[in-house]
Amino acid sequence: MTVVWAATGVQDVVPVRLPSGATVADAVARSRLVEHYGLDAARLRFAVFGKRAAADAALSDGDRVEITRALVADPKESRRRRALAQPLAKSAPKGGRRGGR
Repeated sequence: MTVVWAATGVQDVVPVRLPSGATVADAVARSRLVEHYGLDAARLRFAVFGKRAAADAALSDGDRVEITRALVADPKESRRRRALAQPLAKSAPKGGRRGGR
């Protein structure tokens, strides 16, 4: 299995060998990525093949564990700010008439 950490300018993939019944936390600990990059373990989250996973989730042979972090910005709030910054679009269609002729 592998443990992955990606951030701006960094993508680190570490293969790890673990016994049967190992957990996400076991894989992350064995990878030593938290220590290597000085990550705040209390703020980290995990995923297995892109699906959110708890630290105590059991792993299967060949799984890819991803170390993730909390979002920097709320996506809904970011969309709202972008929408407010754009000029209002006119509701009437451009050119021509509307109708069923």
